[in-house]
Amino acid sequence: MVLKRRSSVFSCTTNGALLMSTLKDDNSGVIHKLAALPSRLCDWRLSHDRQTFAYGGDEVEVSLWDTERAFAPPSESSAKGALVNSKKRKQSDTLFPGEVWRAKNVPNDFLGLRQPVHNTSLTYLSPSTSASQQHLLAGTRLGDMRRYDTRAGRRPVAVFKGIGKVGGVKTVEKGSSEHEAFISDYGSNVYAVDLRNGSISYGYKGLSGTAISLAASPTHLASASIDRYVRIHSVVQLPDKVGQHLDKKGTVLERVFMTTIPTVVVWDQEQDAVPVDEDEQEGDDVWEGMKNAVEDDEKA
Repeated sequence: MVLKRRSSVFSCTTNGALLMSTLKDDNSGVIHKLAALPSRLCDWRLSHDRQTFAYGGDEVEVSLWDTERAFAPPSESSAKGALVNSKKRKQSDTLFPGEVWRAKNVPNDFLGLRQPVHNTSLTYLSPSTSASQQHLLAGTRLGDMRRYDTRAGRRPVAVFKGIGKVGGVKTVEKGSSEHEAFISDYGSNVYAVDLRNGSISYGYKGLSGTAISLAASPTHLASASIDRYVRIHSVVQLPDKVGQHLDKKGTVLERVFMTTIPTVVVWDQEQDAVPVDEDEQEGDDVWEGMKNAVEDDEKA
């Protein structure tokens, strides 16, 4: 997982080694800072303003961190405080230095058994200026999507079950619309989900490989799959009312075959206006100015 922050680049391994590489002001070299996170991570995301990051994994709950504090050297007082807190509270409830919030597992199932924690992917839902107030969306190996509001508590405010049909949720990505999200599973399914009720609005047909990365723009969705194709999909606007039927469905507009398996696709946040061909425009004007010969014959 690699992300760029202005003049800094972040990289995180599944073993929890988080590296921040920053270019010096005079471009004379690079400064590296290392932070230690829990191991067995499956996904790591940087916030829109780069002030926080979140992660989740196999038996690793969704966690929110302050970016600056994560790389700060641990002070003696914080170390002592952590030691005292560890004696009074359970280790699973004690936050690490730099950690702002950590999710809590959902209640036991109907048999009273603990539900396993396996967060496969996550994303931020909406920008926030407060590090401790974030909306997060996570996908699980069980095929569920869990929506978190860090202000409302540690457990998810909504759980959408059975969204990932094959093998669970592979990746989740926030759409451009307010209540829109896109998910892929470990089969060949890509769905648009309405976050107001957790229902699948529509899917895309003709996919032959697992989409391992998604990138949404206001007009299109891009996917990178293990079948070596990068696809461009159409996007359908969600209905104004929850549960309202959609007349249109998403389609695959274009696909490009890659020589190797693509692992990540991103949107550069730019929207280019479609250029108008002046020669074509002049030709249209000429045709519009011509009279209809059939109408002239009828008048004669």
